[in-house]
Amino acid sequence: MRTATAANSRTTQAASLGGMKQALAVAFSGGTVMGMTVVGLVLIGMPAVLLSLVWYFGSEPDVLSATVLPIVSGFSLGASSVALFARVGGGIFTKAADVGADLVGKIEAEIPEDDPRNPATIADNVGDNVGDVAGMGADLFESFVGSLLGSMILAISVAETAEVGLRPLAFPMILALAGVAASMLGILLVRAGGRGSAQRALNTGTFFAAGLSAVLSVPIAFFVLGGHTFHNGAAGPWALIGATVLGLAAGVAIGLLTELYTGTGRAPVRSIVRSAKTGPATIIITGIGVGMISSLFPLLVIAVTVYVSHALAGLYGVAISALGMLVTLGIQLAVDAYGPIADNAGGLAVMAAYPREVREITDELDAVGNTTAAVGKGFAIGSAALTAIILFTSFREQAGAPEVDVMHVPVLVGVFIGAVIPYVFSALSMNAIGQAAFTMIEEVRRQLRERPGILDNRERPDYARCVDISTVSALKRMLLPGLIAALTPVFVGFFGGIDMLIGLLVGVTASGVVLAIFMANAGGAWDNAKKMVESGEAGGRGSEAHKASVVGDTVGDPFKDTAGPSLNILIKLMAVVSLVIAPMLRAYWG
Repeated sequence: MRTATAANSRTTQAASLGGMKQALAVAFSGGTVMGMTVVGLVLIGMPAVLLSLVWYFGSEPDVLSATVLPIVSGFSLGASSVALFARVGGGIFTKAADVGADLVGKIEAEIPEDDPRNPATIADNVGDNVGDVAGMGADLFESFVGSLLGSMILAISVAETAEVGLRPLAFPMILALAGVAASMLGILLVRAGGRGSAQRALNTGTFFAAGLSAVLSVPIAFFVLGGHTFHNGAAGPWALIGATVLGLAAGVAIGLLTELYTGTGRAPVRSIVRSAKTGPATIIITGIGVGMISSLFPLLVIAVTVYVSHALAGLYGVAISALGMLVTLGIQLAVDAYGPIADNAGGLAVMAAYPREVREITDELDAVGNTTAAVGKGFAIGSAALTAIILFTSFREQAGAPEVDVMHVPVLVGVFIGAVIPYVFSALSMNAIGQAAFTMIEEVRRQLRERPGILDNRERPDYARCVDISTVSALKRMLLPGLIAALTPVFVGFFGGIDMLIGLLVGVTASGVVLAIFMANAGGAWDNAKKMVESGEAGGRGSEAHKASVVGDTVGDPFKDTAGPSLNILIKLMAVVSLVIAPMLRAYWG
């Protein structure tokens, strides 16, 4: 986040001096630091914990299953806990400032976005880094850790039932290292040639990294497994290669589908722009419809991935597919963290009164950044779904519940409880933003009313007061959603039983993934619809359609930047907490 903050002003300066090519290079380099730091810390932390425990306890499969991996799950729990703080707290911080800055500044005071006369503009720009850089980094750090942990737990069950030793345990780690190398080479290919080429440059690097990872999985699988087979003797190296490629393809497919529904100039976003001509009500209705329909195809991709990977290599195959989706996390996260850097670069161009052509470059980077952010959120949701599935499966293994009857009443009760939890969690997050935004709006109005010299550039707004409102609101109002996520599995597990907890995890995963995709894509589509209006569509800036698009974007901001992405953490944290308490539940229920 420190590097991203420094990259903000440097991107603005690069746009002024070197144009699109230099601006993209600086912004993407800032995002690369987050991407490579996350994968580096995972691949240092997890092996360090695992090897130290193996050195102390031994490496026999039964020791690994009963002692080592339950302790390693604590590493994942730590990652989940901090991710919840960064995602929910950061989301409340940034959206309280964003809503206040937009509604009072752009609609009531009719001053441009990021204008230094707006008291909330500094809090808004700080929030972009807090929510979208630190929040997304913590989110995907947790996914990567969870997928590695789940694949290792399931690898032990493979080792106990097939004569393959600990080879399946080594495969995820080596594959993850290969993904880092592929991501580094993909990062070197991200080069823009001029206007209109930023999205193409980012896609080139991402697709290259995914393709290279798929190629590298072939020698790795044969090196690790050799001629050994597992999963009833029918699965060997080619099964692992197939599961890896399937996960990579699923990640790319979810990204392309997200871009289809949220990208500037795409038909769904154009339908929202058209609806802006008839006011805020129709733009909100259309945006909700786009978000709802957009959840269909990513869910089908996830379902096909789970089904085919299980057919290839059992539950271990599902785990490898989840890891395959995350294997190029280094460049995926770099592309995502580039977005808020480009956004803040545009804000600084306005604050520093740079020429219009500089703002046009940063606006194009920002529009691409909106799409990459939406793609990143879709990628995070898809990876969260697969990660939660393998963590849930690992919990079932650790809890000693190999067979579950879906018509068993405790399981059904758990499913219903789990299905409603994402809605309760999202409601608390949205209400927290609403309450914080109300305080922010009142503060911005007060400053503009009591200090009229602000609008004439004769007085300096009290930026610190707005930052303080966002900070206090985030810290206070993230507590209850966090407690629900962490304590619900414990309560259900000890009072309702293992079967009810399994039902809870099924319900929260299915409900949470659909709701998260809907919220993230609806918010992204509203955001880019506003960008299209501001670029001249439907009457351009200052028109009634522009005001309607600002309202739609303001409604979508909490959807895409707080409630939606936070559901990733919810479903993974509940699965991780269940996994951590699995040995206790097994002993408690006999």
